[in-house]
This record gives sequence, C-alpha cells and structure tokens, in this order.
Amino acid sequence: MLSIHALAKSYAGPRPRTVFSDVDLELVAGDYVAVMGESGIGKSTLLNMIAGLDRADAGSIRLDGTELAALDDDALTLLRRSAMGFVFQAFHILPYLTVAQNVSLPLSLCGVTGDEASARVAAMIEAVGLADRDTALPRELSGGELQRIAIARALVHRPRLVLVDEPTGNLDPESAQQVLRLLRDCMAESGAAGILVTHSPSAARTADRTLVLSRTGLREQAAHSPQESP
Repeated sequence: MLSIHALAKSYAGPRPRTVFSDVDLELVAGDYVAVMGESGIGKSTLLNMIAGLDRADAGSIRLDGTELAALDDDALTLLRRSAMGFVFQAFHILPYLTVAQNVSLPLSLCGVTGDEASARVAAMIEAVGLADRDTALPRELSGGELQRIAIARALVHRPRLVLVDEPTGNLDPESAQQVLRLLRDCMAESGAAGILVTHSPSAARTADRTLVLSRTGLREQAAHSPQESP
C-alpha cells in the first residue's frame, strides 16, 4: 500500500545539512506504526514528504503503486484529498464552523454531499463520542474534544493512509491517553494504514510497532521504554 525506498533529504546553503538518507518503509492496509527519533531529526519532514508536501532528493515513495515524484502539484492535491487523512498537534479546526461542518470538509472536497455526507459525518461524530456536540463551535470545546473532532475529520472520507503528527502535544495526560486510544480504535475499525510521529514512548506503544528515525534510516525499536506520559 505504502512503499518507501532509499528516501533521502538534505538542505543546501552555507552550511549544508543531511536530514536523513536510506529510509525504507513498507506498510499494508491496517498497519499502524509509530515513528520516534531525537528532536530535529526530520520526523515531520518525513510525513510532509509522504504527503507530497515536500520533495525528496533521492528515493521513491509509492502509494498504491503511484509514484509521488511523477505527479504534479494538482495531482498530488487530489491524491491527498482522496487517499490521506491528517491529524495535527494544533488541531487546525476552523473556528467559524460547527463541529459537523468541520468534519464534513474532506467529504466536500471529495464531492460527497447530501444524505450520504450527512450520514457519514453523523456516524464519525458518534464514533468519537461527541454526537451531542455536532452544532457546537470550536470555542465551546476542550482540547481533548477538539482533537477528537480532528480524528473524525481525518477519517470521515475513508482514507487509505492517515498521517498523525504529535497529536497529544497540547493535551493533558488524561485527555492524551483518551485521544490515543480513540485514534487506535478508529484506525483499526477503518482498516487504514497509519503513521504516528511522536516523541512519547507511551504514545508510541499505542501503535502496532515503533520505528526510530536517524540520519541513516529507520530501524525497528527492539523493546519499549518504561511507561511515560504522552
């Protein structure tokens, strides 16, 4: 489903810097992996490259057999809309739209409207435990509730790949654990593949396996670290 081979990224300038090289990753539908690594190693850069928002210097990224490097900007935009879902640390919920309107945005972009869109939005809002808040505005919600809405929005159009970047960084520990469990359960139910970028060992433990990113690639983490708060 997702195939990454020999991916490399560097930055030019007065002080050239290699971000990473020789990154390989294979995911099939239903896989959910966490990516950890020291600060500044390029975890978010890797997500941006998988999303087609940043270009690699070398290597290959294929999603369902489609080589991202072969697509122009318009084609990449269409691929993101239809095949990918995103969950961010900062939520990115639009403040002037209701919960239901925020969740429905990916469907509108994909051309799904009317009764089908309404049913899918209602089902996702119920799945994240906020069925009674569908008409609420974001300012009326807690941080944990906002992240639940972000998860609903990321999954409502049934993407094949979900990219998750530090989803608990703005949450208290209890809300963080609730959001991580919800994300894991929703991913399992949808059958999408997912990549969770996190600095937290306990957050990483909610994924099926943990990979560590370094300058020379991705390696499987041999064992989990002791329990820590996300």
